[in-house]
Amino acid sequence: MSAVPETASYDPRKVEAAAQKFWEDTRAFEVDESSDKPKFYCLSMLPYPSGALHMGHVRNYTIGDVISRYKRMMGYNVLQPMGWDAFGLPAENAAIKNKVAPARWTYRNIEHMRAQLKLLGYAIDWSREFATCTPDYYVHEQRMFVRLMRKGLAYRKNAVVNWDPVDQTVLANEQVIDGRGWRSGALVEKREIPQWFLRITDYAQELLDGLDDLPGWPEAVKTMQRNWIGRSEGLEIQFDVVDAEGRPQEPLVVFTTRPDTLMGVTFVSIAGEHPLAQKVAANNPELAAFLAELRKGGVSEAELETQEKRGMDTGLKAVHPITGEKVPVWVANFVLMGYGTGAVMAVPGHDQRDFEFASKYGLPKVQVIRLKSPRNEEEATWDPHTWRDWYGDKTREDLELVNSGEFDGLDYRGAFEALAERFERQGRGQRRVNYRLRDWGVSRQRYWGCPIPVIYCPRCGAVPVPEDQLPVLLPEDVEFTGVGSPIKTDPEWRKCKCPECGADAERETDTFDTFMESSWYYARYTSPKAREMVDRRGNYWLPVDQYIGGIEHAILHLMYFRFFHKLMRDARLVDSDEPAVNLLTQGMVIAETYYREAGNGAREWFNPADVEVERDERGRVVAARLRSDGLPVKIGPVEKMSKSKNNGVDPQAMVEKYGADTVRLFSMFAAPPEQSLEWNEAGVEGMARFLRRLWNQVHRHAEAGPAPALDVAALDAGQKALRRKTHETIAKVNDDYGKRYSFNTAIAAVMELSNALAKFDDASGQGRAVRQEALEAAVLLLNPITPHACHHLWQVLGHPETLLEDVPFPQPDPAALVRDAVTLAVQVNGKLRGTIEVAADAPREQIEALAKAEPNAAKYLEGLTVRKVIIVPGKIVNIVAN
Repeated sequence: MSAVPETASYDPRKVEAAAQKFWEDTRAFEVDESSDKPKFYCLSMLPYPSGALHMGHVRNYTIGDVISRYKRMMGYNVLQPMGWDAFGLPAENAAIKNKVAPARWTYRNIEHMRAQLKLLGYAIDWSREFATCTPDYYVHEQRMFVRLMRKGLAYRKNAVVNWDPVDQTVLANEQVIDGRGWRSGALVEKREIPQWFLRITDYAQELLDGLDDLPGWPEAVKTMQRNWIGRSEGLEIQFDVVDAEGRPQEPLVVFTTRPDTLMGVTFVSIAGEHPLAQKVAANNPELAAFLAELRKGGVSEAELETQEKRGMDTGLKAVHPITGEKVPVWVANFVLMGYGTGAVMAVPGHDQRDFEFASKYGLPKVQVIRLKSPRNEEEATWDPHTWRDWYGDKTREDLELVNSGEFDGLDYRGAFEALAERFERQGRGQRRVNYRLRDWGVSRQRYWGCPIPVIYCPRCGAVPVPEDQLPVLLPEDVEFTGVGSPIKTDPEWRKCKCPECGADAERETDTFDTFMESSWYYARYTSPKAREMVDRRGNYWLPVDQYIGGIEHAILHLMYFRFFHKLMRDARLVDSDEPAVNLLTQGMVIAETYYREAGNGAREWFNPADVEVERDERGRVVAARLRSDGLPVKIGPVEKMSKSKNNGVDPQAMVEKYGADTVRLFSMFAAPPEQSLEWNEAGVEGMARFLRRLWNQVHRHAEAGPAPALDVAALDAGQKALRRKTHETIAKVNDDYGKRYSFNTAIAAVMELSNALAKFDDASGQGRAVRQEALEAAVLLLNPITPHACHHLWQVLGHPETLLEDVPFPQPDPAALVRDAVTLAVQVNGKLRGTIEVAADAPREQIEALAKAEPNAAKYLEGLTVRKVIIVPGKIVNIVAN
């Protein structure tokens, strides 16, 4: 057995350093595929190397670590890897600010954050670590893209994007704030530029159906994905178009899920980018100016929904396919060319957006849906404001068509079928299933990303880079100013030869969206140094058994994550259909905020560590002052930790002050994983006190020498009670860890066991044997959460230095859980009046007699007649009397 310190004082720094050295020296958490144990792949979403861990990281990775360590103690071959999502815009921003190349900034941050993660003692297989910005990672991504190009699953087309004219780059919707670029502040333009896409829409139905096969994913996430995929059944209908002189133009095709409202169409709206709008604008300066105005602002659906409805009549007329009536064609700012056909049939009598537009521009509104049997005059009177009631649920059987000619009296389904049959027979329409999901635009006009492996030849067009010429390397030693991309401005980097005809050609200078790297990283962990993206080892580890990350990734990352897995499956790289069996979405870490108001109305926010507070008996802050000047500060709301509110807590500072185990313990105790965790340093101090108490209990016990062997048959009542408490705790923690990941209640159960130990005053041989068993159980039960202290305490309890993850997790002894006696609550007419203790197998008559004789209960029974006695076994005796 390795020597342990003689002193019982708890020094987290020494204890944690010793445990971490042991794990590193023994390569404790490196795993392979040769084990005969069942596999368990536990993965937390990889971090961006921003330079410092935040408390969200600590919570996320501690959750994964607790699960990983518990599963290994339960006999699994556990993989828990770590890597770095290293490309992306923040590195470019840092380069501008600090005048350092993005690569240098990134690699320096990785070094620092790796050291921080190791300080927290995570059971990570560091032999599988990678950064997504290295060529030996992104070469596989480039190879996959080349293959997808050849299969027609990757293609290039013009797309309308948010364009920042100062930074010369495309912005994501969330990077457009009040119509301006988030970094430059320039007015954003809508611009149509060539972009590369992956055909995720080819997998829309499979992505939708696959959600039904993921019972281990939160329903909220699955609902968000179903809504994002947005499957809808409807009709595609052709409207003929004529100009002001009646001359035929290109027809318009619209898709509608509500063909039953076709007779309510009073105009057709089209996108500003629609070819018909562009054609008219060529000879209409007023319309051309309006279209130019529409190009300003973002292209997000959220912005389209909230912005003022604006439009202009093109002068064109759409011919109604049933009545032949000519209705105006308007350009509207809420129609996007990238969604559907870029044309929408407007039914202002039953659609809120169309109603607002028609009201603004004086366009007609026609009722075409009514209640079959109105109960009163109010229900019989059509009011445009009630369109929601009559349009929102197409399955309602109490609705029928009106003002619809031959279709009057039909319900939604009847009208759908009649119109579908008519248009299909005439060749003017067809049934279609549409999806809200759009193809994934993967190109970005940024430097710090994976180069897209395409060559542009004046003769051959866009040609994929041959696989034997991959990777296309991104130069790392560059000067970055933020205006334009270094690879776009470097003619030498762009120059190359066409691989098909040998002519002079140029490389693609766009780089991949960083979602590309994070869509397949989980698979690369399974196959380190593999020549392909994934090798046969992938099928051993995949799918991921437990994936952990924030619900903010529910749509984009998790959708692309699932899509890319199917691409790898179809490329025969993996056998499974889905990348992860179970998903846990952890809550945010929130903290108090404090501020002072400046003279101009702005707020200056102060970090909670710099504020001294007064709390009431419930722990609520009632007063606060800044430590530096002693003057009051205002108490703000409890919010997510953020730089803007200056309420972040530095994990490294907390580890240095309290130790990693205490920080881990608080992170798991303060709230269940799915809920928000409110950071409270008083709570951290409470966890530190608990750890010290357990530390002292173990050391005091060990100082008295080795405990004798436990003789279960020789235990007295007190010893049996403590042993029962030990095994009840074991059963509880197994249930909390294994079924619900309810770590806070597991910790509370071990705390209760520690309290029972503090009250157990029995220094006899069997008393010490029962205490030894209880302390060993407490150490093993807490090991997944506080592994450093437990590593030490296990040795103090007389065991050789070993990896506790290879010690089987405690299991309850059924015999120890049997109670000789039970305590029953005694009620009189449903009100608690006392308790009694009876033998576990006491007969009913004895229980009744003891309950009636309980002194307080007897007092309330005086003068009453007992009518009946209700006994809930093991819990309650209720005496009913009057």
